[in-house]
Amino acid sequence: MEKQINTGKVGIIGCGFVGSATAFTLMQSRIFTEMVLLDANFEKADGEAKDIAHGIPFAGQMKIYAGDYGDIADAALLIVTAGANQKPDETRLDLVHKNVAIYQSIIPQIAEQGFAGILLIVSNPVDILTYAAVKLSGFDEARVIGSGTVLDTARLKYALSEHLGVDSRSIHSFIIGEHGDSEIAAWSSTNVSGIPLDDFCEMRGHFNHEESMRRIGEKVKNSAYEIISKKQATYYGIAMAVKRICECIIRNERSILPVSSIMHGNYGIEGVALSMPAIVGEGGLETHVPISLNEEEIRLLQHSGKTLGKIVSDLGL
Repeated sequence: MEKQINTGKVGIIGCGFVGSATAFTLMQSRIFTEMVLLDANFEKADGEAKDIAHGIPFAGQMKIYAGDYGDIADAALLIVTAGANQKPDETRLDLVHKNVAIYQSIIPQIAEQGFAGILLIVSNPVDILTYAAVKLSGFDEARVIGSGTVLDTARLKYALSEHLGVDSRSIHSFIIGEHGDSEIAAWSSTNVSGIPLDDFCEMRGHFNHEESMRRIGEKVKNSAYEIISKKQATYYGIAMAVKRICECIIRNERSILPVSSIMHGNYGIEGVALSMPAIVGEGGLETHVPISLNEEEIRLLQHSGKTLGKIVSDLGL
């Protein structure tokens, strides 16, 4: 039986780099009034909860504690960051079998609690694990979303803002497809406050558009690899991306974010999860939003879907 939802409560499963950074970010955000942390190592979760809770006097009242699966049943939102970390020279897809096995343990336990909130998948490879979470939980697909390319899109906006010398919040652009090596920068629909990208570039003294787009796209795609090679993990950026998704859901903002969800025929892609812009609100994913893509971008998006589809078919979920 589904439990009644406590709209002020969030649960985080996995207290590694990403989980603990997310917990710290959410504590400061004041989106929630209660946060429960779960980890295979209870002492780790308890230590993180106590450490983060000591910042409450600087941020505002909140209840933070380590718990078990029984404590997450009434959470409005459950964030899953548990899984093996990506190592230097390892792709996100290389993690798939390790982390699907972990999800086969975690997700059924969530479903058994009668959890009725939104399940937000953050572990990598996020698209495969979003698909796995839907299949293993039996939840309505709208309630299971992956953090997808929300962070990649932020990285793209940051890189473009540096290139153009303009506020990143004025840049409207998306990374779509896999959160990984086959991701696509949707250049054809990119604009700066309604001004087409090429026109704005020329206004700022940049004329070598194709080379600049190629360089910036590669920089964004490889940024995680660069950070992992230097500090072993990425966690601050994704923590902020998760906070943004949480805001949209808890405040029912209906913002458009490129979250990961299972596709059903959009652009000819069927039965795999990947990222496309979608309206996100209190029910999770409300609807996909069609953006204008050129023929090459559609071809690359379909290639991304096929890349993920091969892995999904091998999992037998």
